[in-house]
Amino acid sequence: MKKIATFCASLVLGASALFGSVSHAAEANPDTLRVALLPDEDAATIIKKNQPLKDYLEEKLGKKVELVVTTDYSSMIEAMRFGRLELGYFGPLSYTLAKSKSDIEPFAARLKGGSATYHSVLIGNTEAGVTSIDQVEGKDVAWGDTASTSSHLIPKSILRANGLTEKKNYREHFLGAHDAVAVAVQNGKAQAGGLSQPIFQSLVKRGLIDETRVTVLQVSKPFPQYPWTMRSDLAPELKERIRATFLEMKDENVLKAFKADGFAPVSDADYDVVRDLQAKLGL
Repeated sequence: MKKIATFCASLVLGASALFGSVSHAAEANPDTLRVALLPDEDAATIIKKNQPLKDYLEEKLGKKVELVVTTDYSSMIEAMRFGRLELGYFGPLSYTLAKSKSDIEPFAARLKGGSATYHSVLIGNTEAGVTSIDQVEGKDVAWGDTASTSSHLIPKSILRANGLTEKKNYREHFLGAHDAVAVAVQNGKAQAGGLSQPIFQSLVKRGLIDETRVTVLQVSKPFPQYPWTMRSDLAPELKERIRATFLEMKDENVLKAFKADGFAPVSDADYDVVRDLQAKLGL
């Protein structure tokens, strides 16, 4: 585990160092593909789980692959903005923010049970008596990253719909990652919080979250899944190979990290619903 943490730390540092390098930022067909994974969980966990993805892409595309985990969502958005990444796995909101600043395009999204949508959950600390949304009033609420869809945008909209506004009706705290939110709520450091339902279910399954200590207050309506994106200025042939590699993926070892059955094609218009919600909340 120490080796993994050290390796991951070097990648996080390398991600920030990307801003100081312009050597092959604009290459249309680079020998190395820098692939960024959304930092919505512990970085060491992300790297460990996605080693099969690295191996798979190197084999199918015939190129070296560097997995990158940036320190936060903003760093990933900026790295894509300045062309220091070739591929990026964004959340819906962080994608729309990145798209507004950079020339990128979504091409595939997680497919599970025949659906390319997912849900967010709003959770409460059972011991603190937060077992319904109205009991969030006056409490401390934990979010992930400010640019997170399912750990900020969606659960905040649920509270707004129930007449609860940040700062006025509750205190909000940003913890960076989804798993940190769940743990904070379970430990009572926050009495409520929001995160991705798939991540929450994974934490429960792994025994990290006890469902007797945490209550699911509400499950959101479906939203478009996290998109895989690539630089629009990559060589057309490379873009087609990348797209086909993901859409034809059947390797269970790779898909396991995404809790997916496969990947489905998506377009920028699929994320207009996220843009609408973002505008409504003024984020």
